[in-house]
Amino acid sequence: MFRILVSLGLSLYAAEPVDLIVSGKHVVTMDGGYRVIDGGAVAVRGERIVAVGARAEIDKAYKARKRIDRPNALITPGLISTHTHAPMSLLRGVADDLRLQEWLEKYIFPAEAKNVTPDFVRAGTNLAVLEMLLSGTTTYTDMYYFEEVIADATAKAGMRGVLGQTIIQFPVPDAKTPAEGLSRTEAFLKQFAGHRLITAAPAPHAIYTNADDTLRASRALANKYGVPLLIHVSETKREFDESKAKRGLTPVAALAKLGVFDGRTVAAHGVWLEDADIGTLAAKKVGDAHCPSSNMKLASGIAPVAKLLKQGVSLGLGPDGPAGSNNDFNLFEEMDLAGKLQKIATMDPETLPARTVVEMATIGGARVLGMEKEIGSIEAGKRADLIAVSLDAPHAYPMFNVYSQLVNALKGSDVTDVVVNGKLLVEQRKALTLDAAKVRLAAERYAGAVRNSVVR
Repeated sequence: MFRILVSLGLSLYAAEPVDLIVSGKHVVTMDGGYRVIDGGAVAVRGERIVAVGARAEIDKAYKARKRIDRPNALITPGLISTHTHAPMSLLRGVADDLRLQEWLEKYIFPAEAKNVTPDFVRAGTNLAVLEMLLSGTTTYTDMYYFEEVIADATAKAGMRGVLGQTIIQFPVPDAKTPAEGLSRTEAFLKQFAGHRLITAAPAPHAIYTNADDTLRASRALANKYGVPLLIHVSETKREFDESKAKRGLTPVAALAKLGVFDGRTVAAHGVWLEDADIGTLAAKKVGDAHCPSSNMKLASGIAPVAKLLKQGVSLGLGPDGPAGSNNDFNLFEEMDLAGKLQKIATMDPETLPARTVVEMATIGGARVLGMEKEIGSIEAGKRADLIAVSLDAPHAYPMFNVYSQLVNALKGSDVTDVVVNGKLLVEQRKALTLDAAKVRLAAERYAGAVRNSVVR
Protein backbone atom coordinates (compact mmCIF):
# COMPACT_ATOMS: atom_id res chain seq x y z
CA MET A 1 0.00 0.00 0.00
CA PHE A 2 2.84 2.36 0.89
CA ARG A 3 4.42 1.80 -2.52
CA ILE A 4 1.12 2.48 -4.27
CA LEU A 5 0.64 5.73 -2.34
CA VAL A 6 4.21 6.81 -3.07
CA SER A 7 3.70 5.98 -6.73
CA LEU A 8 0.48 7.97 -6.88
CA GLY A 9 2.10 10.88 -5.11
CA LEU A 10 5.04 10.95 -7.49
CA SER A 11 2.67 10.70 -10.44
CA LEU A 12 0.60 13.63 -9.23
CA TYR A 13 3.68 15.62 -8.40
CA ALA A 14 5.14 14.95 -11.85
CA ALA A 15 2.09 16.28 -13.70
CA GLU A 16 3.25 19.61 -15.11
CA PRO A 17 0.80 22.49 -15.33
CA VAL A 18 -0.14 23.64 -18.83
CA ASP A 19 -2.68 26.12 -20.10
CA LEU A 20 -4.47 23.92 -22.61
CA ILE A 21 -4.78 20.32 -23.76
CA VAL A 22 -6.49 19.63 -27.09
CA SER A 23 -7.37 16.02 -27.88
CA GLY A 24 -9.05 14.30 -30.80
CA LYS A 25 -9.62 11.08 -32.70
CA HIS A 26 -6.42 11.67 -34.67
CA VAL A 27 -3.68 14.28 -34.41
CA VAL A 28 -2.30 15.00 -37.90
CA THR A 29 1.10 16.45 -37.04
CA MET A 30 2.58 17.29 -40.51
CA ASP A 31 5.98 16.91 -38.86
CA GLY A 32 9.03 15.44 -40.59
CA GLY A 33 7.71 11.92 -40.14
CA TYR A 34 4.12 12.81 -41.07
CA ARG A 35 2.94 11.21 -37.85
CA VAL A 36 -0.78 10.65 -37.41
CA ILE A 37 -1.43 9.89 -33.74
CA ASP A 38 -4.58 7.90 -33.06
CA GLY A 39 -6.29 9.09 -29.91
CA GLY A 40 -3.80 11.92 -29.69
CA ALA A 41 -3.49 15.11 -27.70
CA VAL A 42 -1.50 18.34 -27.71
CA ALA A 43 -0.34 20.17 -24.58
CA VAL A 44 0.09 23.94 -24.77
CA ARG A 45 1.75 26.35 -22.37
CA GLY A 46 1.66 30.03 -23.18
CA GLU A 47 2.19 30.54 -26.90
CA ARG A 48 3.88 27.20 -27.61
CA ILE A 49 3.29 23.49 -27.89
CA VAL A 50 4.85 21.64 -24.97
CA ALA A 51 4.16 18.09 -26.11
CA VAL A 52 2.21 16.00 -28.59
CA GLY A 53 1.45 12.30 -28.22
CA ALA A 54 -1.11 9.73 -27.21
CA ARG A 55 -3.79 11.20 -24.99
CA ALA A 56 -3.03 8.79 -22.15
CA GLU A 57 0.61 9.89 -22.14
CA ILE A 58 -0.24 13.61 -22.30
CA ASP A 59 -2.83 13.28 -19.52
CA LYS A 60 -0.33 11.47 -17.32
CA ALA A 61 2.38 14.08 -17.82
CA TYR A 62 0.37 17.31 -17.83
CA LYS A 63 -2.50 18.94 -15.96
CA ALA A 64 -4.37 21.56 -17.99
CA ARG A 65 -6.14 24.73 -16.93
CA LYS A 66 -8.54 24.15 -19.86
CA ARG A 67 -9.31 21.13 -22.02
CA ILE A 68 -10.80 20.80 -25.46
CA ASP A 69 -11.83 17.18 -26.03
CA ARG A 70 -13.07 16.39 -29.52
CA PRO A 71 -13.28 12.57 -29.66
CA ASN A 72 -14.60 12.58 -33.23
CA ALA A 73 -12.38 15.21 -34.81
CA LEU A 74 -9.03 15.64 -36.49
CA ILE A 75 -6.56 17.93 -34.74
CA THR A 76 -4.35 19.49 -37.40
CA PRO A 77 -2.01 22.44 -37.77
CA GLY A 78 -3.81 25.69 -38.53
CA LEU A 79 -4.08 26.35 -42.25
CA ILE A 80 -1.74 28.95 -43.75
CA SER A 81 -2.92 31.27 -46.51
CA THR A 82 -0.01 32.56 -48.58
CA HIS A 83 -1.87 35.15 -50.65
CA THR A 84 -5.01 37.26 -50.28
CA HIS A 85 -6.41 40.81 -50.07
CA ALA A 86 -8.47 40.81 -46.87
CA PRO A 87 -10.39 44.12 -46.99
CA MET A 88 -11.69 43.25 -50.45
CA SER A 89 -14.25 41.14 -48.61
CA LEU A 90 -16.38 44.31 -48.83
CA LEU A 91 -16.13 44.11 -52.63
CA ARG A 92 -17.14 40.45 -52.74
CA GLY A 93 -18.59 39.63 -56.14
CA VAL A 94 -18.71 43.26 -57.28
CA ALA A 95 -17.38 42.38 -60.75
CA ASP A 96 -17.39 38.73 -61.77
CA ASP A 97 -16.68 36.84 -65.00
CA LEU A 98 -14.10 39.27 -66.36
CA ARG A 99 -10.45 39.09 -67.43
CA LEU A 100 -7.92 40.26 -64.85
CA GLN A 101 -6.87 43.53 -66.48
CA GLU A 102 -10.45 44.56 -67.30
CA TRP A 103 -11.56 43.56 -63.80
CA LEU A 104 -8.78 45.64 -62.22
CA GLU A 105 -8.79 48.69 -64.48
CA LYS A 106 -12.53 49.17 -65.06
CA TYR A 107 -14.01 48.02 -61.79
CA ILE A 108 -11.69 47.31 -58.86
CA PHE A 109 -9.28 50.24 -59.05
CA PRO A 110 -12.14 52.77 -59.54
CA ALA A 111 -14.23 51.20 -56.75
CA GLU A 112 -11.25 51.29 -54.41
CA ALA A 113 -10.48 54.91 -55.27
CA LYS A 114 -14.00 55.92 -54.24
CA ASN A 115 -14.45 53.76 -51.17
CA VAL A 116 -11.22 52.69 -49.49
CA THR A 117 -10.56 54.52 -46.23
CA PRO A 118 -9.05 53.30 -42.95
CA ASP A 119 -12.53 52.54 -41.61
CA PHE A 120 -13.44 50.60 -44.77
CA VAL A 121 -10.22 48.61 -44.40
CA ARG A 122 -10.92 47.80 -40.74
CA ALA A 123 -14.47 46.64 -41.47
CA GLY A 124 -13.30 44.52 -44.40
CA THR A 125 -10.45 43.02 -42.41
CA ASN A 126 -12.74 42.05 -39.54
CA LEU A 127 -15.09 40.33 -41.98
CA ALA A 128 -12.22 38.51 -43.67
CA VAL A 129 -10.57 37.45 -40.41
CA LEU A 130 -13.90 36.16 -39.08
CA GLU A 131 -14.42 34.07 -42.21
CA MET A 132 -10.84 32.77 -42.20
CA LEU A 133 -10.85 31.79 -38.54
CA LEU A 134 -14.19 30.01 -38.76
CA SER A 135 -12.87 27.93 -41.68
CA GLY A 136 -9.54 27.01 -40.08
CA THR A 137 -7.03 29.55 -41.37
CA THR A 138 -4.71 30.67 -38.59
CA THR A 139 -2.10 32.62 -40.60
CA TYR A 140 -2.74 34.72 -43.68
CA THR A 141 -0.61 36.68 -46.11
CA ASP A 142 -2.08 39.96 -47.28
CA MET A 143 -1.43 42.73 -49.80
CA TYR A 144 -3.50 45.92 -49.55
CA TYR A 145 -3.68 49.58 -48.52
CA PHE A 146 -3.62 51.06 -45.00
CA GLU A 147 -1.92 47.84 -43.96
CA GLU A 148 -1.24 49.20 -40.48
CA VAL A 149 -5.01 49.19 -39.92
CA ILE A 150 -5.20 45.61 -41.19
CA ALA A 151 -2.40 44.66 -38.82
CA ASP A 152 -4.12 46.27 -35.85
CA ALA A 153 -7.45 44.55 -36.59
CA THR A 154 -5.75 41.21 -37.17
CA ALA A 155 -3.76 41.39 -33.95
CA LYS A 156 -6.85 42.39 -31.94
CA ALA A 157 -8.64 39.31 -33.28
CA GLY A 158 -5.64 37.20 -32.22
CA MET A 159 -4.81 35.98 -35.72
CA ARG A 160 -1.35 35.67 -37.27
CA GLY A 161 -0.57 37.69 -40.40
CA VAL A 162 2.24 38.35 -42.86
CA LEU A 163 0.91 41.67 -44.07
CA GLY A 164 2.21 43.57 -47.08
CA GLN A 165 1.80 47.29 -47.60
CA THR A 166 1.02 47.72 -51.30
CA ILE A 167 3.39 49.88 -53.34
CA ILE A 168 2.20 50.91 -56.78
CA GLN A 169 3.18 53.48 -59.39
CA PHE A 170 -0.09 55.39 -59.68
CA PRO A 171 -2.21 57.16 -57.02
CA VAL A 172 -4.03 54.77 -54.67
CA PRO A 173 -6.15 55.37 -51.56
CA ASP A 174 -3.25 55.63 -49.11
CA ALA A 175 -0.44 57.02 -51.28
CA LYS A 176 -0.41 59.41 -54.23
CA THR A 177 3.10 58.52 -55.38
CA PRO A 178 5.36 55.46 -55.14
CA ALA A 179 7.71 57.49 -52.96
CA GLU A 180 4.86 58.05 -50.50
CA GLY A 181 4.03 54.36 -50.70
CA LEU A 182 7.61 53.43 -49.84
CA SER A 183 7.63 55.90 -46.96
CA ARG A 184 4.38 54.47 -45.59
CA THR A 185 5.82 50.99 -45.92
CA GLU A 186 8.92 51.80 -43.91
CA ALA A 187 6.81 53.38 -41.16
CA PHE A 188 4.69 50.21 -41.13
CA LEU A 189 7.77 47.99 -40.89
CA LYS A 190 9.05 50.00 -37.93
CA GLN A 191 5.66 50.05 -36.18
CA PHE A 192 5.26 46.26 -36.13
CA ALA A 193 8.88 45.15 -35.85
CA GLY A 194 9.14 42.22 -33.44
CA HIS A 195 5.37 41.81 -33.04
CA ARG A 196 4.36 38.37 -31.77
CA LEU A 197 1.59 37.94 -34.37
CA ILE A 198 2.28 40.37 -37.20
CA THR A 199 5.09 40.28 -39.76
CA ALA A 200 5.02 43.55 -41.71
CA ALA A 201 6.29 43.43 -45.29
CA PRO A 202 6.65 45.56 -48.42
CA ALA A 203 4.36 44.49 -51.26
CA PRO A 204 5.13 46.04 -54.64
CA HIS A 205 2.05 45.04 -56.62
CA ALA A 206 3.72 43.62 -59.74
CA ILE A 207 6.36 44.26 -62.35
CA TYR A 208 3.78 45.81 -64.69
CA THR A 209 2.46 48.28 -62.09
CA ASN A 210 5.81 49.52 -60.75
CA ALA A 211 8.89 51.21 -62.17
CA ASP A 212 12.18 49.38 -61.86
CA ASP A 213 13.56 51.78 -59.26
CA THR A 214 10.44 51.27 -57.11
CA LEU A 215 10.92 47.51 -57.28
CA ARG A 216 14.56 47.83 -56.26
CA ALA A 217 13.67 50.18 -53.40
CA SER A 218 11.04 47.70 -52.18
CA ARG A 219 13.64 44.93 -52.13
CA ALA A 220 16.04 47.14 -50.21
CA LEU A 221 13.38 47.83 -47.58
CA ALA A 222 12.62 44.13 -47.14
CA ASN A 223 16.29 43.32 -46.70
CA LYS A 224 16.90 46.23 -44.36
CA TYR A 225 14.21 45.01 -41.96
CA GLY A 226 14.70 41.27 -42.52
CA VAL A 227 11.19 40.58 -43.80
CA PRO A 228 9.78 38.97 -46.96
CA LEU A 229 8.80 40.89 -50.07
CA LEU A 230 5.34 40.05 -51.46
CA ILE A 231 4.59 40.44 -55.17
CA HIS A 232 2.32 39.15 -57.93
CA VAL A 233 4.40 37.27 -60.50
CA SER A 234 3.52 36.00 -63.97
CA GLU A 235 -0.18 35.65 -63.27
CA THR A 236 -1.55 36.08 -66.80
CA LYS A 237 -0.54 35.42 -70.39
CA ARG A 238 -0.85 39.13 -71.08
CA GLU A 239 1.64 39.98 -68.32
CA PHE A 240 4.00 37.30 -69.65
CA ASP A 241 3.72 38.43 -73.29
CA GLU A 242 4.11 42.14 -72.51
CA SER A 243 7.24 41.51 -70.48
CA LYS A 244 8.74 39.47 -73.31
CA ALA A 245 7.83 42.18 -75.83
CA LYS A 246 9.06 45.16 -73.79
CA ARG A 247 12.05 43.63 -72.00
CA GLY A 248 12.93 40.56 -73.99
CA LEU A 249 12.59 38.66 -70.71
CA THR A 250 9.90 36.76 -68.87
CA PRO A 251 8.54 38.46 -65.73
CA VAL A 252 10.57 36.06 -63.58
CA ALA A 253 13.76 36.67 -65.52
CA ALA A 254 13.21 40.43 -65.45
CA LEU A 255 12.58 40.49 -61.70
CA ALA A 256 15.64 38.34 -61.11
CA LYS A 257 17.76 40.69 -63.22
CA LEU A 258 16.51 43.65 -61.18
CA GLY A 259 17.53 41.88 -57.96
CA VAL A 260 13.95 41.66 -56.66
CA PHE A 261 14.47 38.00 -55.71
CA ASP A 262 17.70 38.70 -53.80
CA GLY A 263 16.12 38.09 -50.41
CA ARG A 264 13.11 36.32 -48.98
CA THR A 265 10.26 36.60 -51.49
CA VAL A 266 6.67 35.37 -51.77
CA ALA A 267 5.55 35.27 -55.40
CA ALA A 268 1.80 35.03 -55.89
CA HIS A 269 0.41 32.90 -58.73
CA GLY A 270 3.37 31.90 -60.94
CA VAL A 271 1.09 30.61 -63.69
CA TRP A 272 3.05 31.44 -66.85
CA LEU A 273 6.53 30.04 -66.28
CA GLU A 274 9.18 28.70 -68.58
CA ASP A 275 11.41 25.89 -67.34
CA ALA A 276 14.21 28.41 -66.83
CA ASP A 277 11.88 30.50 -64.66
CA ILE A 278 11.20 27.53 -62.42
CA GLY A 279 14.93 27.01 -62.09
CA THR A 280 15.36 30.67 -61.13
CA LEU A 281 12.63 30.51 -58.49
CA ALA A 282 14.24 27.39 -57.02
CA ALA A 283 17.76 28.86 -57.07
CA LYS A 284 16.61 32.11 -55.47
CA LYS A 285 14.49 30.20 -52.90
CA VAL A 286 11.38 32.16 -53.86
CA GLY A 287 8.21 30.84 -52.23
CA ASP A 288 5.23 30.45 -54.55
CA ALA A 289 1.62 31.08 -53.51
CA HIS A 290 -0.62 28.88 -55.64
CA CYS A 291 -4.16 30.25 -56.06
CA PRO A 292 -6.19 27.65 -57.97
CA SER A 293 -9.66 29.21 -57.51
CA SER A 294 -8.48 32.60 -58.70
CA ASN A 295 -6.51 31.23 -61.63
CA MET A 296 -9.55 29.25 -62.75
CA LYS A 297 -12.14 31.96 -62.19
CA LEU A 298 -10.15 34.62 -64.06
CA ALA A 299 -9.08 32.08 -66.71
CA SER A 300 -5.47 33.01 -65.99
CA GLY A 301 -4.24 29.47 -66.60
CA ILE A 302 -2.95 26.50 -64.64
CA ALA A 303 0.23 26.91 -62.64
CA PRO A 304 2.85 24.16 -63.22
CA VAL A 305 2.69 23.00 -59.61
CA ALA A 306 4.10 19.54 -60.23
CA LYS A 307 7.14 21.00 -62.00
CA LEU A 308 7.66 23.59 -59.27
CA LEU A 309 7.60 20.94 -56.54
CA LYS A 310 9.94 18.68 -58.49
CA GLN A 311 12.49 21.50 -58.71
CA GLY A 312 12.24 22.13 -54.96
CA VAL A 313 10.25 25.37 -55.00
CA SER A 314 8.32 25.87 -51.76
CA LEU A 315 4.59 26.05 -52.46
CA GLY A 316 1.66 27.24 -50.41
CA LEU A 317 -2.00 27.92 -51.13
CA GLY A 318 -3.95 31.16 -51.26
CA PRO A 319 -7.53 32.14 -52.06
CA ASP A 320 -6.51 35.51 -53.60
CA GLY A 321 -9.03 38.33 -53.14
CA PRO A 322 -12.79 37.87 -52.74
CA ALA A 323 -13.85 40.68 -55.07
CA GLY A 324 -14.17 38.56 -58.19
CA SER A 325 -11.02 36.49 -58.37
CA ASN A 326 -12.43 33.97 -55.89
CA ASN A 327 -15.14 35.42 -53.62
CA ASP A 328 -14.20 33.59 -50.43
CA PHE A 329 -11.23 32.78 -48.15
CA ASN A 330 -11.84 29.03 -47.83
CA LEU A 331 -8.56 27.08 -47.84
CA PHE A 332 -10.37 23.74 -47.72
CA GLU A 333 -11.78 24.66 -51.12
CA GLU A 334 -8.29 25.60 -52.35
CA MET A 335 -6.95 22.22 -51.22
CA ASP A 336 -9.71 20.41 -53.08
CA LEU A 337 -9.22 22.39 -56.28
CA ALA A 338 -5.41 22.33 -56.19
CA GLY A 339 -5.31 18.55 -56.26
CA LYS A 340 -7.96 18.10 -58.93
CA LEU A 341 -6.66 20.87 -61.18
CA GLN A 342 -3.16 19.39 -61.38
CA LYS A 343 -4.54 15.96 -62.18
CA ILE A 344 -6.49 17.24 -65.16
CA ALA A 345 -3.62 19.46 -66.28
CA THR A 346 -1.21 16.53 -66.39
CA MET A 347 -3.84 13.90 -67.25
CA ASP A 348 -2.34 11.86 -64.43
CA PRO A 349 -4.42 10.99 -61.33
CA GLU A 350 -1.23 10.37 -59.34
CA THR A 351 -0.15 14.01 -59.66
CA LEU A 352 -0.27 16.02 -56.42
CA PRO A 353 -1.50 13.38 -53.95
CA ALA A 354 -3.61 14.46 -51.00
CA ARG A 355 -0.79 14.43 -48.44
CA THR A 356 1.19 16.85 -50.62
CA VAL A 357 -1.81 19.16 -50.85
CA VAL A 358 -2.24 19.16 -47.04
CA GLU A 359 1.47 19.92 -46.80
CA MET A 360 1.00 22.95 -49.08
CA ALA A 361 -1.76 24.22 -46.78
CA THR A 362 0.33 23.78 -43.62
CA ILE A 363 4.10 23.28 -43.35
CA GLY A 364 4.60 24.08 -47.05
CA GLY A 365 2.89 27.43 -46.57
CA ALA A 366 5.12 28.05 -43.57
CA ARG A 367 8.19 27.39 -45.76
CA VAL A 368 6.90 29.87 -48.34
CA LEU A 369 6.78 32.52 -45.60
CA GLY A 370 10.12 31.49 -44.08
CA MET A 371 8.31 30.55 -40.85
CA GLU A 372 8.62 26.76 -40.91
CA LYS A 373 10.58 26.71 -37.64
CA GLU A 374 7.68 28.42 -35.86
CA ILE A 375 4.42 27.25 -37.45
CA GLY A 376 2.98 24.76 -39.93
CA SER A 377 3.22 21.51 -37.95
CA ILE A 378 2.29 20.19 -34.52
CA GLU A 379 5.62 19.77 -32.78
CA ALA A 380 6.96 20.57 -29.34
CA GLY A 381 8.50 24.03 -29.24
CA LYS A 382 6.47 25.46 -32.12
CA ARG A 383 3.79 28.10 -31.85
CA ALA A 384 0.46 26.61 -30.83
CA ASP A 385 -1.59 27.14 -34.00
CA LEU A 386 -4.12 24.28 -34.12
CA ILE A 387 -7.57 23.50 -35.45
CA ALA A 388 -10.14 20.79 -34.71
CA VAL A 389 -12.04 19.47 -37.73
CA SER A 390 -15.24 17.57 -36.95
CA LEU A 391 -15.91 14.15 -38.48
CA ASP A 392 -19.61 14.20 -37.54
CA ALA A 393 -21.17 15.33 -40.85
CA PRO A 394 -22.36 12.70 -43.36
CA HIS A 395 -19.67 13.71 -45.84
CA ALA A 396 -17.00 13.03 -43.19
CA TYR A 397 -17.42 9.27 -42.86
CA PRO A 398 -16.34 6.59 -43.35
CA MET A 399 -12.68 7.64 -43.31
CA PHE A 400 -9.85 5.49 -44.62
CA ASN A 401 -7.15 8.13 -45.13
CA VAL A 402 -6.92 11.37 -43.15
CA TYR A 403 -5.18 13.31 -45.93
CA SER A 404 -7.73 12.30 -48.55
CA GLN A 405 -10.52 13.20 -46.15
CA LEU A 406 -9.06 16.67 -45.50
CA VAL A 407 -8.59 17.44 -49.19
CA ASN A 408 -11.49 15.70 -50.90
CA ALA A 409 -14.32 15.51 -48.36
CA LEU A 410 -14.05 17.85 -45.39
CA LYS A 411 -15.16 21.49 -45.54
CA GLY A 412 -14.23 24.73 -43.87
CA SER A 413 -17.58 24.55 -42.07
CA ASP A 414 -16.41 21.36 -40.33
CA VAL A 415 -13.88 23.37 -38.28
CA THR A 416 -15.09 23.58 -34.69
CA ASP A 417 -12.17 25.03 -32.73
CA VAL A 418 -9.22 27.26 -33.55
CA VAL A 419 -6.17 28.03 -31.44
CA VAL A 420 -3.64 30.67 -32.53
CA ASN A 421 -0.46 31.33 -30.58
CA GLY A 422 -1.87 29.32 -27.71
CA LYS A 423 -5.07 31.35 -27.47
CA LEU A 424 -8.49 29.86 -28.17
CA LEU A 425 -10.15 32.05 -30.84
CA VAL A 426 -12.98 29.77 -31.96
CA GLU A 427 -14.78 27.30 -29.70
CA GLN A 428 -17.60 25.06 -30.88
CA ARG A 429 -17.86 27.14 -34.10
CA LYS A 430 -18.26 30.41 -32.19
CA ALA A 431 -15.74 33.21 -32.67
CA LEU A 432 -14.52 34.42 -29.29
CA THR A 433 -12.57 37.55 -30.27
CA LEU A 434 -14.94 39.01 -32.87
CA ASP A 435 -18.62 39.84 -32.57
CA ALA A 436 -20.08 38.28 -35.73
CA ALA A 437 -23.25 40.42 -35.65
CA LYS A 438 -21.28 43.67 -35.36
CA VAL A 439 -18.90 42.57 -38.11
CA ARG A 440 -21.83 41.92 -40.44
CA LEU A 441 -23.50 45.27 -39.68
CA ALA A 442 -20.26 47.15 -40.34
CA ALA A 443 -19.85 45.34 -43.65
CA GLU A 444 -23.43 46.00 -44.75
CA ARG A 445 -22.99 49.75 -44.19
CA TYR A 446 -20.61 49.80 -47.14
CA ALA A 447 -22.64 47.69 -49.55
CA GLY A 448 -24.71 50.54 -51.00
CA ALA A 449 -21.74 52.86 -51.49
CA VAL A 450 -19.77 50.13 -53.23
CA ARG A 451 -22.71 49.24 -55.45
CA ASN A 452 -23.15 52.86 -56.53
CA SER A 453 -19.45 53.29 -57.30
CA VAL A 454 -19.35 50.53 -59.90
CA VAL A 455 -20.56 51.56 -63.36
CA ARG A 456 -21.56 48.67 -65.60
